[in-house]
Amino acid sequence: MTQRPTASDITRLVGNTPLLRVRLFDRDFPRVEVYAKAEWFNPGGSVKDRAALAMIEDGEKRGALTHDKTIIDSTSGNTGIAYALIGSAKGYRVQLVMPGNVSAERKSLVTAYGAQIVYSDAGEGSDGAIRMVRDIVASDPQRYFYPDQYSNPANPRAHYEGTAVEILEQTSGRITHFVAGVGTTGTFVGTSRRLKEHAASIKTIAVEPEDSFHGLEGLKHLPTAIVPQIWDPSLADEVWGCPTEPAYDLARAVARSEGLLVGHSSGAALWAVRRLAGTIQEGVVVTVFPDSGDRYISTGLYGTR
Repeated sequence: MTQRPTASDITRLVGNTPLLRVRLFDRDFPRVEVYAKAEWFNPGGSVKDRAALAMIEDGEKRGALTHDKTIIDSTSGNTGIAYALIGSAKGYRVQLVMPGNVSAERKSLVTAYGAQIVYSDAGEGSDGAIRMVRDIVASDPQRYFYPDQYSNPANPRAHYEGTAVEILEQTSGRITHFVAGVGTTGTFVGTSRRLKEHAASIKTIAVEPEDSFHGLEGLKHLPTAIVPQIWDPSLADEVWGCPTEPAYDLARAVARSEGLLVGHSSGAALWAVRRLAGTIQEGVVVTVFPDSGDRYISTGLYGTR
């Protein structure tokens, strides 16, 4: 039996997540292989552990982050959980600006790690949180280390050096299409850049909500949002707008048929994978399941509130 490695601390367990075969669409599209990176295997439970660790360690290397400063950023939840976990493990104070309507589970997880939350207007979404954190930092810049996940090149670099390399190894380079949702856009940008360097023929599809009023936590409707500085539209062969309810339906379907309890954005990824599968004869499609559905139970995603 293969033994799990010994880790010096929990941050060393970030990355190297499993690539799972997803068979939800096998009957309709038997020649399309679908795989998903199971990012809830990260210690903080989401893909955001990768970017948060990269940004914090980049700050340490540059001398911008020292133990007399507080890590602060805006987040809809998962990056905040990652900051809180890593801050706890490394001995940093963490303060997070979150929209007031993020799920109760996300709020509880952040506070469990000892981080402080400042709530922004729920109606302004992630953009309102961005504006608020900028104001807080501007009022006392020496007090804070502000990674700014929407602008920090260490965010996509974490996926360029990690996620994409893992996908190439796990598929033995057979991947033909990559599908991922966009929020900060770091996962899509970093992974797509590395994949296209490996083979320009790999097609990349970015998935966003179909409009600004949506229920897909963690994703941004880029045409009506503050566009992240790290976003590089040249890396997307296509950008598709996903409706909310079909994404929910697919999240529920994969939970009930394959035991994969995933979040809203994973449902959106599945919606795009199904649409893609209907346009190609065959291929090896890889997507990212950013987190588990257990942090969305209170939202009604799985039928309970």
